[in-house]
Amino acid sequence: MDPESFPAIVCCGGRMDFHGAQMNHTWVKLGATVKAGETAIPLAETVSGWRAGDRVILTATTRQNKEAKTFRPSTRDNTQTEERIIRTIEPDRLILDAPLAFDHLGEGEYRGEVADLSRNVIVESADSSKARGHTMYHRGSSGSISYAEFRHLGKPGVLGRYSLHFHLVRDTMRGASVIGASIWDSGNRWITIHGSDYLVVRDCIGYQSAGHGFFLEDGTEVFNVFDHNLAIQAYGSKPLPNQILAFDHNDGAGFWWANSLNTFTRNVAAECDEYGYRFDATPVEENSLTLNVPQADGVRRPVDIRTLPFVRFEDNEAHCQRRHSLNFGGLGSDLKGGVGGVGPSAEHPFVIRNFKAWDVHWALHALPPCVMVDGLDVHHAEYAIWRTAYDRHAYRGIHLDDISRSVDFLPQGKQPTEAEFPGGLHPVDTLAPQTEITSISKDPDGATIIRGTASDDGTIRRVTVNHQEARALRANFAEWELKIDAAAGLSATEFQSLGEDAAGNVERRPHTVARVGEAWQTKYASRAGAVQTTEARLHP
Repeated sequence: MDPESFPAIVCCGGRMDFHGAQMNHTWVKLGATVKAGETAIPLAETVSGWRAGDRVILTATTRQNKEAKTFRPSTRDNTQTEERIIRTIEPDRLILDAPLAFDHLGEGEYRGEVADLSRNVIVESADSSKARGHTMYHRGSSGSISYAEFRHLGKPGVLGRYSLHFHLVRDTMRGASVIGASIWDSGNRWITIHGSDYLVVRDCIGYQSAGHGFFLEDGTEVFNVFDHNLAIQAYGSKPLPNQILAFDHNDGAGFWWANSLNTFTRNVAAECDEYGYRFDATPVEENSLTLNVPQADGVRRPVDIRTLPFVRFEDNEAHCQRRHSLNFGGLGSDLKGGVGGVGPSAEHPFVIRNFKAWDVHWALHALPPCVMVDGLDVHHAEYAIWRTAYDRHAYRGIHLDDISRSVDFLPQGKQPTEAEFPGGLHPVDTLAPQTEITSISKDPDGATIIRGTASDDGTIRRVTVNHQEARALRANFAEWELKIDAAAGLSATEFQSLGEDAAGNVERRPHTVARVGEAWQTKYASRAGAVQTTEARLHP
């Protein structure tokens, strides 16, 4: 009943599920430009599961607060993202309840988004003006979330009291996922993953939060997947009392992390106060950056988190950012921050693939050594590449257009040319794929359908479940499934997913789920290394 914890929904070793009506898309790109005064909104893709009466947002496509200032005005005071209610709906068009106040671009390569915030399963504070609630999973818990709405949650200024929070669960919830959730009007983050690994966050919408939005908290989190999420208006706030990483200013990033050994793919950030994407691992007296980090074999070992490369960072986008689109370990010594010149090896560099930034102030600020940028599209920006330290960097596929002030502002060293690619980097693929079984269900014929996620820094050759090859639902097995006939599914007592990549690396720690009665249990390794199980209801 502590007022800093109450009210709350907290799962400590039990099972907690929130599942709403499915949607084929939770957000899509605009199908054409719409002008101020219009109510008809064309969509680039057909949608199902959206309903008349749903609350939608149209993201800004014209940036405000263009000039850098000593005091940053919040986007909440100057924004062109608009909220409306769907009056009528067609598969590829919405009719809104009120005309738009601003133009929204929807043609060519640079388009705004339309997102549906409404769900038929809702978690909200009973009276957010008096007390905001929060939700949390603890170690050994189980359950997943799909197509649920979390609104008016998150306790402002209170450490650990977030709208949705995975707290120190490590690998005990492997296979758990947050799919298609809407998290909005949060007083403290959207989703926080703290001391937890192997979680999947996909197709979620974060809209308006105090402080960072999609957040990895203590720098030890690894092998999590953030895929196709939309981050809109993460507001600047203050550091939280007794927060773990003292160097984090909590100044409004759509995505924030201190350990890159995770997957970020197909995400979009817009109109956040300070950063679309922020990697920060700044040496400070209060924090050692050598932390006890889980390895691919499940054992935790001390490692300098600045040296850990991405599992994958690909096809991410930022637009209408008043300041940073992707601040990657930046703000150097003269700006009181940065990674202190430490990064991964030339054999395992940071790889940034196909990053897009448009209508922004600073597109890319990269300070660590050993960075490979393979595809960068910057359009309509004041600065394309800002104060970057060219220490074993490699750049290819760079497209810069309508840069009004500087394409390469105050560099340390000389930007390498595409002809030199990969230059001083010598990438070697020694990281095996990671797989997660996220769904076990039955089809009408009684066959067992197993679905999952895989991620790797290279090309995945195959994913197998009990030695049967799964079918890729998306490129590189980012989503996959296997159908097992009724008899085989009924007799199976255990399913194990295993990934193998084109370089011959085989997953060292497959994901295994075991049948106990009618339920399935996810096996995991305890801190002592012994295999244990926890009941996991994998969402259908």
